[in-house]
Amino acid sequence: MPTPVLLSRGLDPVLGIFTGFFAYYLHETHPRTAPPPDKRLAALVQWKWAKWKREREEKLDALERGAEESSRVVS
Repeated sequence: MPTPVLLSRGLDPVLGIFTGFFAYYLHETHPRTAPPPDKRLAALVQWKWAKWKREREEKLDALERGAEESSRVVS
């Protein structure tokens, strides 16, 4: 039995992805279902990016301090 397809094997996944993004956009922008501004996807991504950058800087600073200390011990 052949697998049922809506339009074609190549177009069905594209249609599904488009429908998902469109549904999420409508969920974020509709006045009744819209989350508060600090809970929107863009704000959450900015928060996560800032957290990742801060943790990365702390890690690099710790590595740099460790390299400076080891170079002082050697010299």
